[in-house]
Amino acid sequence: MLRVAVVGSGPSGVYTAQSLVQLDPGVLVDVLDRLPCPYGLVRYGVAPDHEKIKSLQNNLRTVLEHGRVRFLGGVLVGPGGLPATRLRELYDAVVYCVGAATDRRLGIPGEDLPGSWSATEFVSWYSAHPDSTADGFVLGARAAVVIGVGNVAVDVTRILARGAAELSRTDMPQAALTALAASGVTDVHMVGRRGPSQARFTTKELRELGGLPDTEVTVDPGELALDPACLDLAALPGAQRRNVEALRTWAALPPRGAPRRIHLRFFLRPVELLADAGRVGAVRFERTAPDGQGSVVGTGQFEEIEAQLVLRSVGYRGVPLDGLPFDAEHGTVPHRAGRVVRDGRTVPGEYVAGWIKRGPTGVIGTNRPDAKETVTSLLEDASALVRQEALVGHEASEDPLTALRAAGIEPVEWAGWEAIERAEAELGASLGRGGVVKLPDWEALLAAIRGAHT
Repeated sequence: MLRVAVVGSGPSGVYTAQSLVQLDPGVLVDVLDRLPCPYGLVRYGVAPDHEKIKSLQNNLRTVLEHGRVRFLGGVLVGPGGLPATRLRELYDAVVYCVGAATDRRLGIPGEDLPGSWSATEFVSWYSAHPDSTADGFVLGARAAVVIGVGNVAVDVTRILARGAAELSRTDMPQAALTALAASGVTDVHMVGRRGPSQARFTTKELRELGGLPDTEVTVDPGELALDPACLDLAALPGAQRRNVEALRTWAALPPRGAPRRIHLRFFLRPVELLADAGRVGAVRFERTAPDGQGSVVGTGQFEEIEAQLVLRSVGYRGVPLDGLPFDAEHGTVPHRAGRVVRDGRTVPGEYVAGWIKRGPTGVIGTNRPDAKETVTSLLEDASALVRQEALVGHEASEDPLTALRAAGIEPVEWAGWEAIERAEAELGASLGRGGVVKLPDWEALLAAIRGAHT
């Protein structure tokens, strides 16, 4: 019998557990997470108004309720929690599926001014991530600048422009809903340093911006014309062609005078955040131009865009994990087909999947084949793992949960998560919002779990 610990309960972790139980009829899997709630970025990263994508939780739930899979929330692996070396003693194999935990920075003057945030901080706030302590994003803001042209940038732009009536039907925490309902933001500028043909958003996400009530989307035709790839749409790959077609449609529309405006801008590189009364008041951009090799160069021409709120959405980056090697250049753990590589060779028993394995690329579904590759490697190593652990007197024949409790760690099991779900349904009903409303912080989550035991 093989016992495997999967660290992380987001899509990559759950797909890893799914592949394990599908490919090996005897394996037992514990899915560990630092948070008491499963699903990772599906719960805390997918925008609340994207109910169809969020419904993926139902598929992930089926895996976590499998008879040979166990969810153990509230278990921190690493400094301040369960040492990675101890985790390795308790299981035949450990698969790390921890994602990319930090944001990339712009590295420009003024980036730390009040009113300047990462998009992840904003997403964590409106998604009720229990670690989120920031608020006041939209307080006093009339205009916002979102730096980046990927799907996360589109998400935060859309949330800033959405009406409270639509958001009230989502699971957004009440405090964020109240703040956004009172928001005075009328203009949101989403800005990319390269051209529209190189933007990373999907057409489906992009087109959603055009369907927001009381909101118009503006595109500068001159900036479309700066992109040489836009001259021959037939030569563009399908996804880029559809993006440019949508942008051209908006560029041809006359202004409607809508109460809110989304401005999609291109070929502008941020060079400085400018202060006004001690907080961000504008962003200074340099106009860029294609360099003929897929990137851009500065032109020496500058433009300032007013903004009391700036959200940077320029990518994510993995962070070093306790006890594991780390590739600082790529923000990943070195591996071969998911096997962790130490000093140039693989060591059976340690594996990675998801963003910490391949970097922050792909969509949710990309994690499924990625996880299967890692699990295939793990199961190929299985006989060697069992022999190795028998030689060193490994403890994996015992239930690791017993050892965790003996060490003073009391994991949140599935019943604890179900108690959180019930509390969120009750909160939504009490607020008259017609569905679940997320509990806003650690205190509320832990209170819901304690209530299930009284």
